[in-house]
Amino acid sequence: MNTKENLKPAQMLLVEDNEDDVELTLTALEESRIRMDIHVVSDGSAAMRFLRNQGEYHDKPRPDLILLDLNLPVMDGREVLKDIREDPDLTDIPVVVLTTSQSEEDVLRMYKLHANCYITKPVDFRQFTQVVKQIEGFWLQLVKLPSKKGLR
Repeated sequence: MNTKENLKPAQMLLVEDNEDDVELTLTALEESRIRMDIHVVSDGSAAMRFLRNQGEYHDKPRPDLILLDLNLPVMDGREVLKDIREDPDLTDIPVVVLTTSQSEEDVLRMYKLHANCYITKPVDFRQFTQVVKQIEGFWLQLVKLPSKKGLR
């Protein structure tokens, strides 16, 4: 568990191009009891540079959790997840797909690419906030994530 008493905050990477969804997600997470740093990138290519500490992201921390939208510019979320799962240095990072797509094809494809879960974004603000809080509570409080020891 990661509570406010822990020394290091959890690290979350939000990969989302919709500014309204970024704001909603950040607002929901601000109410958290978990200390966390939230990093936001708006396209898939930036997400991969962030994860590989390339370019402007050379000093960014390894995320404990990735919230990934599917419909992104430059490189979509499907490609991002595929690249993450093919990279031995990244494959153990949990990826939560959080998207507006309700396509059964997308759901199946993302699970075949080893998404940890697939959640369709609710349209209602209150429901969206609840979903984000549940994601955060489950992934950053309840489950045991891999230790960062020995990792970059």
